Amino acid sequence: MRDIKVASRYAKSLLGIALEQNALESIHQDMMHINQTCNANRDLTIFLKSPIIKSDKKLAILNELFSGINQISKSFISIIVSKKREGILEDIAVAFIDAYKVHKNIKTVSITTAIALNESQKKKIADLVNKDNSTIELKEIINPEIIGGMILRVGDTQVDESIKRKLTNLEMEFDDNPYIKEY
Repeated sequence: MRDIKVASRYAKSLLGIALEQNALESIHQDMMHINQTCNANRDLTIFLKSPIIKSDKKLAILNELFSGINQISKSFISIIVSKKREGILEDIAVAFIDAYKVHKNIKTVSITTAIALNESQKKKIADLVNKDNSTIELKEIINPEIIGGMILRVGDTQVDESIKRKLTNLEMEFDDNPYIKEY
């Protein structure tokens, strides 16, 4: 929990610098690249968290790995490493992406269905969710195990209208039946 707060503070600082230097989009792309690289390579995350490996070695590898990023991002990584916070670099990238979405008024909507949705259904869901004229980023997940219906998640709010959930609720209702069968 403590690392999330620290990562959020670093991300907000980087967002402020990006806005000040008019490099928001470039730094956003850099943070997405860092996040994708860390997600794809768990060894990199383990390497960054290792207390045995010296900071200068980590910085040299990070500079080589992310050589194509913005100079502001490179300087920020140098500061992170000098403060011994390289272990939370991925968390900082995720926190920056979240802060970027808040700044740009982008809502991430996740919808889970048993079958793929067509474009008109996606548009209806986006229109239903979009009450404050924000930009909607729709993430579609196909999970045949929910049988039918949908699970809609917007931020911290989730609406589960799947057939699987309704069957589970019905089963729990039968288990709690107060009537005892008499013979």
